[in-house]
Amino acid sequence: MMHLANPMNEPEPMLERWANFYLLMAEAAAALIGLLFVVITLAAERRLSATAKIPIYLTPTAIYFASVLFLAAVLTFPNHTRLTATVCVGLLGVIGLVYTGSFFFRRSIRSSYYDPLEWIPYAAFPFTAYALVGSGGVLCLRDPKLGLTLVAAGMLALLAVAIRNSWAIAIGIVSAPPGRH
Repeated sequence: MMHLANPMNEPEPMLERWANFYLLMAEAAAALIGLLFVVITLAAERRLSATAKIPIYLTPTAIYFASVLFLAAVLTFPNHTRLTATVCVGLLGVIGLVYTGSFFFRRSIRSSYYDPLEWIPYAAFPFTAYALVGSGGVLCLRDPKLGLTLVAAGMLALLAVAIRNSWAIAIGIVSAPPGRH
């Protein structure tokens, strides 16, 4: 009787092809998290009065960078199987969807944006990026090439959104007179 190995429990060779991409994403996200903390320090030195806005603007941006860093780190674990990669990526995608989805339903957050349309880059775009990550994770079970491509697109989208949001935060801090915002 011949025993066939279960492909879900064998190391996923497709992940090795993406290793350089994940390392690049991890380096970029880590460096940008560091720069975000520099921006926070500059804001504290200018004694900006809008510290109540940190959970609305800075915290999500830091979480988007951290998600890219965490996802890149998780996907570079050696000996990932298709199943373990799917679970890790899918779980991060679902957590991200719940986190960003809460921005749509929590009135305290929606009403706190300076401009009502700011929920688009701070919530809608990241929600879409996490949807790409989550669906890519699920697709890894059946089609690792397509699944990992969607995960990569989601990671790039999260990184781009976080960079855009960081830029908007930095411009807001620099253009505000000290002690006001």
